[in-house]
Amino acid sequence: MSFRKVVRQSKFRHVFGQPVKNDQCYDDIRVSRVTWDSTFCAVNPTFVAVIVEASGGGAFMVLPLFKTGRIDKSYPTVCGHTGPVLDIDWCPHNDNVIASGSEDCTVMVWQIPENGLTLPLTEPVVVLEGHSKRVGIITWHPTARNVLLSAGCDNVVIVWNVGTAEELYRLDDLHPDLIYNVSWNRNGSLFCSACKDKSVRIVDPRRGKVVAEKERAHEGARPMRAIFLADGKIFTTGFSRMSERQLALWDPENLEEPMGLQELDSSNGALLPFYDPDTNVVYVCGKGDSSIRYFEITAEPPYIHFLNTFTSKEPQRGMGWMPKRGLDVNKCEIARFYKLLERKCEPIIMTVPRKSDLFQDDLYPDTAGPEAAIEAEEWVAGKTAGPLLISLREAYVPTKQRDLKVSRRNVLHESRPAAAAPSTGPSATRPSATAPLAATPTISISAASGEGGQLAEVLQEVASLRALVAEQGERIARLEEQLSRIENGDV
Repeated sequence: MSFRKVVRQSKFRHVFGQPVKNDQCYDDIRVSRVTWDSTFCAVNPTFVAVIVEASGGGAFMVLPLFKTGRIDKSYPTVCGHTGPVLDIDWCPHNDNVIASGSEDCTVMVWQIPENGLTLPLTEPVVVLEGHSKRVGIITWHPTARNVLLSAGCDNVVIVWNVGTAEELYRLDDLHPDLIYNVSWNRNGSLFCSACKDKSVRIVDPRRGKVVAEKERAHEGARPMRAIFLADGKIFTTGFSRMSERQLALWDPENLEEPMGLQELDSSNGALLPFYDPDTNVVYVCGKGDSSIRYFEITAEPPYIHFLNTFTSKEPQRGMGWMPKRGLDVNKCEIARFYKLLERKCEPIIMTVPRKSDLFQDDLYPDTAGPEAAIEAEEWVAGKTAGPLLISLREAYVPTKQRDLKVSRRNVLHESRPAAAAPSTGPSATRPSATAPLAATPTISISAASGEGGQLAEVLQEVASLRALVAEQGERIARLEEQLSRIENGDV
């Protein structure tokens, strides 16, 4: 009798990564040399932002996705911080809003113009001051509008309401040592954190309590990471006592032993995990590595299944991750990374090979859209909601953005639950001029019944498409005029 090894069936077994051609990269970018384990890059369907070297302060560059090729040294940057920028994160509910944390102990929120920067941007929409040491972690709430979390080297986590420029919750006694990373769960009711004391904590920010804690999740002394998965499990990366890099999967209901544990290699770089909740695939990128490993998380043992490794020649300084709605579904693209090299940003496309040209339903289930599920005030009052999903089957056309101005009113007097103690930390100060923080609503198909409801929906979509066509026509006219001037030697 012959025993043949049974290969586990998975649609992601043959996922392959491919870097784009040189002319589609972003060249001559001086990537920051700050010794901080951040991704240094943030991407959304409109812009790519990269933290860069800056003299006399901190800066990051924001480029429209289409602006590939060599980037001029004089290209304008976002440069309002007085110390190096350590972390940046795009707002999931508005593709023109980005937050940054810096060594100058402040958090700043910026509004990027529709077509990118033409002049250096020095005035943020709002400045949030509450940390006493450098701010190294910035992450937006996944479902509540204008809720932002920051964590600093003062071991304090602060949750802000950007719309009113104030501090909602100040968690200053939960972490005894440096916080390595923070990750919200799917509906934003909890977050998990990895700390230098080797503990992974699950925290309810509205109650200010640690719900669960795993001490010595990884035995090694080097930095670790923890992220929430869609089903509530926690995925961690870290080091063993022998300095071997590890991956682990944990059940918050029972943190005694990991559900799965794998050792990778003995490199030094911290492992940065990126998770796709739609496909349950985790991509692991090591700082200083030249590879991206990817694993599928399943409900049956051994839970963490190695899929493949993408390898390139040059080591990565940082890595950006494109949200699902920014991918090309026509090419069966399931992930896109923006790899930072010494002086370059190189997109890497992850594709599932398929012969059919039809839309692949199994690869693209409904994904989180850009519309916030609840307002900040509702979240503070105790409401929790999952992300509003959109289909990637049709081209997504956003409706007109809704303006929101920063006003320093206090929403906490009546809406905060009785169990949450009022914040005693310093409140956010100095909101700058009332630049709009717009939300980007989806064109949602409402449940209206009858012909009248359907007609209204169709008319709404037609109006949106006409507006988009008009906008593209104006852009084409401007480009043709510019081309004509170049051909005539006027430029």
